[in-house]
Formats: sequence, C-alpha cells, structure tokens
Amino acid sequence: MTRILFVCMGNICRSPMAEGVVRVQAERAGLSSILEVDSAGTHAYHEGEPPDQRARKVASSRGYDLSRLRARRVNDQDFSRFDRILAMDRQNLEFLRRSCPKEHLSRLGLFLDVADELAQDEVPDPYYGGIEGFEKVLDLCEQGARSLIESIAKSTLQSPAKRR
Repeated sequence: MTRILFVCMGNICRSPMAEGVVRVQAERAGLSSILEVDSAGTHAYHEGEPPDQRARKVASSRGYDLSRLRARRVNDQDFSRFDRILAMDRQNLEFLRRSCPKEHLSRLGLFLDVADELAQDEVPDPYYGGIEGFEKVLDLCEQGARSLIESIAKSTLQSPAKRR
C-alpha cells in the first residue's frame, strides 16, 4: 500500500482537489487497492469544513466528487503514516519541513515535481480569485495526477512481489 498526503494551507481548495483527482484516476487505472490518498492543511483555518464551493463546482463539472471531504490540519502522525507528503507550493513545503521529524524529511516534496512536462512546480492558491483560478488548479491537478499514477503503476509492475 502506498499512502500519499496532499497539503495546502487551509485544505479547502488545492489539496482536496488533488486528493479527489488522484483517487478517481487511481480507480480508473486499477490502483485503488494499493493507493491511499488524503489531504490536509498546514493551518486549521477551515477545520471540519467542506472544500470551497468553487472547488466543488469545478471538480464536479469534470466528474470528481469532493462533497464528503472535510478540512483538517496536518498532524504529527501524518509524517510517519504517509509514504509521500506532497505540498502544493514552496511556502507549505517549508512549513512541513519545519514540522517534520528528521527521519521523515525524505517523504516531503512538491506535488507538481512528478509532472516533468509542466513548466511550473507550484499549484497557485485560487482562494482570492474567481472560478477561472479553480479551473487552472484542476488542470494542474489532473496533469500532476496522471504523472503520479503513471509512476506508481510503473513501480508496481517492477515490484518483485507483483512479478511472481
């Protein structure tokens, strides 16, 4: 089982969108039984709230249901529980680095680092903008998710346990 946590600041825009997209793409690729995804925020501004209505609307228009997700803050157990903790931007990655035990620092990274075809490595925060910002975030999440799912599929096929 591979466990991945997506992290943004408030856990109501970018990280739940990434979680929803990766979950659906993993199901389509037949990897949902070996991949667990979750999302969290570096701050507790919106703890317990559903994703932003604009995020839910844009995601729903493309077949991603975020309605069951609720914002939560990253906790100490996340650093040992998840194999990869992928921040949406450098600011949140730096926050994670300051909070993470040294033995788990290698688990941290930027979500878009997996998408070599993209010219950018950060997912911009759409919160203070209009719906077009959420559309752009969803585009980036879909591209990042495709690359992430491809890399997981490749590593699963190369695993000695899978070749038997």
